[in-house]
Amino acid sequence: MQVRETGTILIVDDQPTNLSILSRSLQRNGMTVMLAINGQDAIKKVLNQKPELILLDIQMPGIDGFETCNLLKQNTTTQDIPIIFMTASIDSKDKIKGLSVGAVDYITKPFEEEEVLARVRVHLKLSNLTKTLEHKNFLLEELTKDLEERVAQRTNQLSQALEDLQNTQMQLIQTEKMSALGQLVAGVAHEINNPLSFIAGNIEHTEDYVQNLIEHLRLYQHEYPEVASLIENHAQQIELNYLLEDLPQIIDSMKTGAERIYNISTSLRSFSRSDTTNKVYFDIHEGIDSTLLILRHRLKANERRPNIEVKKDYGDLPLINCFPSQLNQVFMNIIANAIDAFDEINNGRSYSEIQNNPNLINITTRFIQEHQVVTISIEDNGPGIPDEIKKNVFKHLFTTKTMGKGTGLGLSISRQIVEEKHEGKLKCISLPGKGAKFVIGLPLK
Repeated sequence: MQVRETGTILIVDDQPTNLSILSRSLQRNGMTVMLAINGQDAIKKVLNQKPELILLDIQMPGIDGFETCNLLKQNTTTQDIPIIFMTASIDSKDKIKGLSVGAVDYITKPFEEEEVLARVRVHLKLSNLTKTLEHKNFLLEELTKDLEERVAQRTNQLSQALEDLQNTQMQLIQTEKMSALGQLVAGVAHEINNPLSFIAGNIEHTEDYVQNLIEHLRLYQHEYPEVASLIENHAQQIELNYLLEDLPQIIDSMKTGAERIYNISTSLRSFSRSDTTNKVYFDIHEGIDSTLLILRHRLKANERRPNIEVKKDYGDLPLINCFPSQLNQVFMNIIANAIDAFDEINNGRSYSEIQNNPNLINITTRFIQEHQVVTISIEDNGPGIPDEIKKNVFKHLFTTKTMGKGTGLGLSISRQIVEEKHEGKLKCISLPGKGAKFVIGLPLK
């Protein structure tokens, strides 16, 4: 790399002879020369046109060379100009002082032309090398900064791509899962409905037939109060009077059981509707009720705790254009998590303790007319969620449950269903020991 050894030199000296000798010598060797006769004049000219090097006499009227050098080094626009002091003194104290205020070298008087040229060239070369290095450092810093920004940008893109891939995988798995579940439930419901329809239809006829037979038997008893001993013994043997009272109740129980099976079948079909392609208008309350019916076995009392009470405060809601099975899954995830929280907090508590502070889930729905939004609030009086956990509850694969009891997908999928699929909002409101509330907001359109 070629480094220039020429440039613009400012000579500062109050002796015209010195100015003349130095300027001629430097100009003959390709230098551009500026002249100043004192410190004030030098500072003024430097601020007007910045030289690449200054030859500065120490002993001058007004401000001397030391003060001039100090003033130049304090100014950010001139502090990087190399300064060579010129002096007739060989006192080491002066040299130390000059170097301490910022000079790079000394030239002693009377001048030796070759020495002056050599020192000027060396310091011009050093100055140019320093400037070149500073420029390259600047370019390197800019390049490093640009590279870091590109790496950060690419990292963000890759992270986003990975997150999108995970979300897509999660959606595909969930879609396939709900589709398979919908087909399974539809098949089971169909198989149940056929014999159920046969049973339900025949129960009606059976009830009529039994009533007719009972009426006919009672008519016989009324018309022929005196019966043969054989008939009397048989009546006692089969407990005829009890049979006449119990048989209608058995028929009623069978009707109730058939209706119960029919309601379960209807709830299963409602919960797992195969509607993953197009939105349909849906009754939110029907979805919540079908979810609760499916979870009924988990809400019932068991050997460790009393039943979990569910209170419903339903508002007057319009039909929502949505994916019903996906919203039902959101309800399922939130309510199932509340049940899990109750099961966890009830460990170590006695049955009577739980009865005194019963487990409760409140479900409230409202239609906010001015915003055209339906809200569904599912709140429990369980242990609540600490802040450090609450900020992560919707994250992909985050779970506080033990291995095998949680996947970390439930609430993540729920938020995706509500916010991405339905352009709504899902938020968690909770304080430790104060229970947890999940609020779903769904736009009407």
